[in-house]
Formats: sequence, structure tokens, C-alpha cells
Amino acid sequence: MSKIVILGTAYPYRGGIAAFNVRLARQFQEEGHEVSIITFTLQYPSFLFPGKTQYTTDPASEDLHIERSVSSVNPFNWRKVGRMLNRGHFDMVVFAYWMSFFAPCYGRIARKIKNAQCIALIHNMMPHEVSLLDRLLTPFFVKSMDGFVALSKSVMNEVARIDKHKKPKAWAPHPIYDHYGAKEARETALEHLGLDQSYRYMLFFGLVRAYKGLDWLLEAFADERLRAYPLKLIVAGEFYDDEAPYMEKMKSLGLQDKVVIVNQFVPDDCVKDYFNACDIVVQPYKSATQSGVTQVAYHFEKPMLVTNVGGLEEIVPNGKVGYAVDPNPKSIADALDDFFSNHRMPDFETRIVEEKKKYAWSRMTETIMAVYNACKFKSDQ
Repeated sequence: MSKIVILGTAYPYRGGIAAFNVRLARQFQEEGHEVSIITFTLQYPSFLFPGKTQYTTDPASEDLHIERSVSSVNPFNWRKVGRMLNRGHFDMVVFAYWMSFFAPCYGRIARKIKNAQCIALIHNMMPHEVSLLDRLLTPFFVKSMDGFVALSKSVMNEVARIDKHKKPKAWAPHPIYDHYGAKEARETALEHLGLDQSYRYMLFFGLVRAYKGLDWLLEAFADERLRAYPLKLIVAGEFYDDEAPYMEKMKSLGLQDKVVIVNQFVPDDCVKDYFNACDIVVQPYKSATQSGVTQVAYHFEKPMLVTNVGGLEEIVPNGKVGYAVDPNPKSIADALDDFFSNHRMPDFETRIVEEKKKYAWSRMTETIMAVYNACKFKSDQ
């Protein structure tokens, strides 16, 4: 049994990475480890946060110890937290990393820890639009870690390019998000959402940002082949970009009556209705590493369409559980037309049941422990 700390976002903060950290902690607990989560007293200064709120309305997890100790912007706090962790007799501190804003905080904390292995669990190494600060801060974080676990092969390759010391590293695919409820009948979900059951639905889920390609999806949806189907698109997620250009594009393409906009962060207990209601989950990303949305889709056994950027095609094998297409509106439209005209849904769903077995949480914890043991072996030499 190991004594483990996961340092990163968690309750009372919302979002996919907070959900990931909680689910990972539970998996470690199930395997017999002693686990706690240390999260932020201040995550983002309010003027840097693009959304409506950083905080969740969901209840706290009573089965986990979550402590708010870290300020992302206070160097004196970083020293204090690092010393606290160094005195805590932990075996491993897992730093859940997703953007370079946290590199100074994480790096300074890690450099105070001498009695535990510091393992970086990396969702994204470099952002979709790289700035000078990203290039300066990211190597500082990488140098502070003892080992690395990435959530896709492409991210692991990015880590390898930055890590000059060839520290232990491995990758494991993003596990399935299996805590959002059960698979239910389409009709039940549509009733909960108040949607017309005479239509079929595509789902674009999650925060709306430019790199996620909603504009491409709207252009694809305007294709005359898709207009022939009784089909609507659900866009469920808070707009972090200006909503107006998307509304204007919908109007210019004549799609106002064919798109259902839900401009809000979807609470955990409502996620199941959107996935159970749709026939296919569409992620027309312009750039990406990996995505938690695919792993929610796997849980609800829904076919997916992704673009072949970053690590997405590693998770969605083309023609098996959905489509991995070239990143442009025509390729997206071609795949969607094939899906609906050839009634691909039953075949894809059958294969998803088998494919999803690859994404167990035990594979993630096994990979983290393997990197930890490799780091420990090196430090013992």
C-alpha cells in the first residue's frame, strides 16, 4: 500500500479534470492505497477566468479527503505547501497538470519535496495556441518532476521533447468517465430534456472554444444531404468564446430551427440525458491532445465522430466505433451522411461495448504505479 496525494483541481471546483482527479482517487482507494486530494484555495484569479463560475453546484464527495491548501498565485504559499508535503511521509505526489499557468506553482512545490516521488499526470503539455510564456514556464515544470504519465501518445511525445534528462515516462489512455449515471432509453432522455422525439440528434458537448470547431460542424450540418434527415444538433456547454459569431453563422446557413443551444455548464446529474438522447457525439476539433468527452461517450456506448488531430484517432478507431476524419467541414459532412444514410449506429454500438474495455481506470493506476516504481528504482541507485 502506498500513501498518495493528488494535487490539482477538485471540489468545490467544477470541470472534467476535477472529475478525473476524484475518480482517480477512488480507484486508488479501491486498490488499497491511502489517498488524499489537495486542491486550491484560489485556482484562477477571477479576471483570468473566461466562464461564469469556477465552482460546482454538485455536492462534495463524502468518501474522499479533499483539502484546500494551494494558492495558484502566491509564492509564499507554494513554499509552505511544499514543506507540508515533504513532512507528510507520502510515497508519491501526483501533480494533475493541464496548462502552463500552474507551472510556477507546481514546480516550486515539487522542488520542496525530497521524501516523495513527484509524478506529473499530464492532460495537455502545451496549449493549442503556444505563447512565449508557455515556452518559458513549461520546461520549469518538467524539470521539477521525477516522472511523467501522459493521457495520449502525442502528449507523451511532447513531454519527451522537453525533458532533457530522460526521466521515466509512459502513457495510458484517458479512462472512461463512468460516474455520470446509467445508459437509459433515448425516449426517456428526450422527455427529460423537453425535446421532440420525432427528430434524431447529434451532440456537441463541452465548453465552446474556437479550437473545438463548432463553426466547422455548423458548416457541415448545412450540407444538403444532412438537411434531408429529420435531424437536429444539440450544443450543450458554456460558451467561452463570443456566442454572437456562432449565432450569425447559424442564421446565415439557415440552421436556426435545427440547432438546440444550451449555453451553460452541464451539472453532473444532467450529463446522462444529453448523451442518452443523441445518436452520435461529434467532436470536430481543429487541434487537440485527447478529450474526456470521448470517454463519456464510451460510457454511454454512443458512436463518435472526431477529427484526426492530436490523440483523438488513437481513441476512436475509424470505421469501428465511429469516424476519425480529416479536419474540415466536407469530411465531417461526408461521415455524418454515411452514418445516417447507412444506419451505422447498431454496428458501432456493438463494437463500442468491446472497445470500451481498454479504458479501465485500473490501467491508469497501473501506469502511474509503474512510473513511480521506475522513479524509485532510479533514486535508490
